[in-house]
Amino acid sequence: MDTMKSIIQRYQHQRVTLVEAGATRHQSIFNGLKVLAGDHPHSQLPTPQVVIIHDAVRPFVEEDVLVRVVTAAKDHGAAGAIRPLVSTVITPSADGYLDQSLDRAKHRASEMPQAFLFDVIYRAYCQCSDYDMEFGTECLHLALKYCHTKAKLVEGSPDLWKVTYRRDLYAAESIIKDRISQQICVITDTKEDAGCIGFLQELLKKEIEHVKGTSVTLCPNGRDLQKVFQGDCYNFVCINMRSSDFQETSKLLDELENAAPSSLYPVAVVSVHFLDFQNVSFSERMKELKEMKDLAKEVKKQNVFLYGLLISFTQDNPQQLQENVRQGASIITSLIKDRNAELTGQLLVA
Repeated sequence: MDTMKSIIQRYQHQRVTLVEAGATRHQSIFNGLKVLAGDHPHSQLPTPQVVIIHDAVRPFVEEDVLVRVVTAAKDHGAAGAIRPLVSTVITPSADGYLDQSLDRAKHRASEMPQAFLFDVIYRAYCQCSDYDMEFGTECLHLALKYCHTKAKLVEGSPDLWKVTYRRDLYAAESIIKDRISQQICVITDTKEDAGCIGFLQELLKKEIEHVKGTSVTLCPNGRDLQKVFQGDCYNFVCINMRSSDFQETSKLLDELENAAPSSLYPVAVVSVHFLDFQNVSFSERMKELKEMKDLAKEVKKQNVFLYGLLISFTQDNPQQLQENVRQGASIITSLIKDRNAELTGQLLVA
């Protein structure tokens, strides 16, 4: 309970009520239902019309699945998500031989979430036998057994698989990284001469969109950043064009710290710097950017991963410029997708 309280406080979750679990799955669910029914000395929650039951080992439930099971529960009393079987189910004999096999085309795997009219599922649990409470696993079966309510079955999404084994954690991490890397906000500095600078910014934005295969939010001078923060964006590309290299990046990092609560996932910030070899030497620019590591170390404490990218160019070689920007866009999308903590504070060169 203390661990859950600290998680809720850390990530500032709202409208959460903690209920102490029981020794089994059904006992835990029943404890939650009792609180919703008012059968608890400290309960102040209103009794809902429909209750959804879900489990933490299926962390990737989509909102449309929730809507469909709730809608079906309102019409039929109970509803649950199902998925096709990926393996054939067999029955072995007592001595270890095949007894029979099921036609998997006729059967489905029962998944979560499941939804019920509150009165149906609460009455079912109130009538539950000790055996069901101890060894049962299927809530839909309890509604059928004790309330004669047939559940409407709703096709679930492929992401409703269970995180069961250690290897599943890596698959879950990959899915999370892919999802949170979809939206990218490019913050540009348009106060400088719009000629070459504006061209470089627009070129990089287009190349990121091309490599990523999705749209990119453009925030000139950080405008509309509040809307981006509210949209749960975890990826920022900050293009610095001024002589003081980290002005735009530092401004963004300050706003990230002030605008949002502790982030559930690491925020990736790629600080992009263009190097014109005709006007600034490489060694001079590297000297100016040496503060990258110290800055990255500081913001990492706030769950922000800061990466640096240097894109070199000469204005009289547009073909090379195009190629360097294209390489830069590939590096940016890779940094955002991989979210490698070891690369924070590093200055990569395109």
